[in-house]
Amino acid sequence: MGNELFLVPFLTGLGLAILLPLLGCYLRLRDEWLAALAYSHIAAAGALLALVAGLAPMIGGLAAAGLAGAGKRLFARRLSGGASYALLLLGGWSVAVLLAANQPLAERLGHAMFDGQLYFAGSEQLWSVFVSGGLGLLILRLLSQHLLLAHVYPDFFRVRGLKAWPIQSGFDLLAALLLALATMNMGIMGAFALVFIPPWLAFRRGRNWRSGLWMALLIGILSYFAAFIAALLLDQPFGPLLALLLISLGLVIA
Repeated sequence: MGNELFLVPFLTGLGLAILLPLLGCYLRLRDEWLAALAYSHIAAAGALLALVAGLAPMIGGLAAAGLAGAGKRLFARRLSGGASYALLLLGGWSVAVLLAANQPLAERLGHAMFDGQLYFAGSEQLWSVFVSGGLGLLILRLLSQHLLLAHVYPDFFRVRGLKAWPIQSGFDLLAALLLALATMNMGIMGAFALVFIPPWLAFRRGRNWRSGLWMALLIGILSYFAAFIAALLLDQPFGPLLALLLISLGLVIA
C-alpha cells in the first residue's frame, strides 16, 4: 500500500467507497436502485461518444448522465414500474458496446469502464472525486430531511403548500452526476456494487435510518479495502473482485 504508484488510485476509490453507499441509501429509500445502473451505462456511452468526437471522456460522461437525471421526471410520467430506467440502461449499454467494438479509440476505455480498472486513476481524477464528492455529500445532507419527508410523509408538502418536485428533481440530477463520476473512475459494475449491496444490507439489518447509513458506510469502506488489496496481490481487475466480495458478504449477512 506504500507504493506511490497505487496511492492515488487507492485514495480515489476510497472517496467513492464513502460516497456511493450513502447515495445508495437514498436511492433504495425511493426504490430507485435500478437508476444507479441506468445512469452508469448512460455515462459510459457519453464518455465513449466524447472520446470518439475528440473531447474529454469525463465531460461526455457527466453531460450524458446529467441529461438523463434532469429528464428523469419527464420519462417517469410516461413510463411506470422502472421502465424508464430499463430503457436508459439498455440504450446506454448498446451505444457503449457498439462504440467499443467499432472504434479503436473507444475500445480500451470501454474495457476499463466495464472491467472496473481503478488503477488508471491519476491526480486529476483524485481531485475531481474529492471535490465533487465532498460537494455532493454536502448537497445530499441539505436535501436529506426533505427527501425523507417526501417519502415517509408525502402529504406534508401538500398541507404546507410546498412542492416536493424541486427537491426530488435536484436529487435525480445529483445522483446521475455522482454516478457518472464513479463510473469514470471505478467502472460500471464496481460502482453499482457499492451503491447497491451496502444499502441493501443496511436496510435489512439497520435499526433506524441513522444506524443504516453508518452500517452501509462501514460495509462499503471495509469491502473496498479488502478488494483493492486482493486485486493488487492477485493481479486481477478491481471491479469483479469488489463485486464478488460484496456478494459473499451479502449472502452471509442477509
